[in-house]
Amino acid sequence: MTNQEIIEQLKAASRDLVFISESDYPFDVFLWEGMTSVTSEKVLQQTAHPQDTLIEVVPLESFFRQATTVEDWQSPEEQETAKNYQALVSTLKSNLSNLQVYRLGTIEINVYILGQTSTGDSAGLSTLVVET
Repeated sequence: MTNQEIIEQLKAASRDLVFISESDYPFDVFLWEGMTSVTSEKVLQQTAHPQDTLIEVVPLESFFRQATTVEDWQSPEEQETAKNYQALVSTLKSNLSNLQVYRLGTIEINVYILGQTSTGDSAGLSTLVVET
């Protein structure tokens, strides 16, 4: 699959989803061509964050655990949203390898859900999470 096809699949899977925290922010899709190996330092550099920015790397499943869980007490709309998040995680896993979630900063946390395309470039989703 080409990088452009992967980007289109990620856009379709994340359309109309917002990541819920103390504020709700949409997902943006990105492609970092030429970044074939990812390190915390490279993520900071690529995103123009200072090198002393607090960075936490978490597994994909941990980051999306609450968003993908369907509970009996949820409304039908909430259950549908959880299923849409499940589809998003599936799309990420089927199109990108070496998936990791990079959380940059404190309080207003820039999140980069990042993996490798079949061409070796880096791609994924970004959003903002607010935690006070």
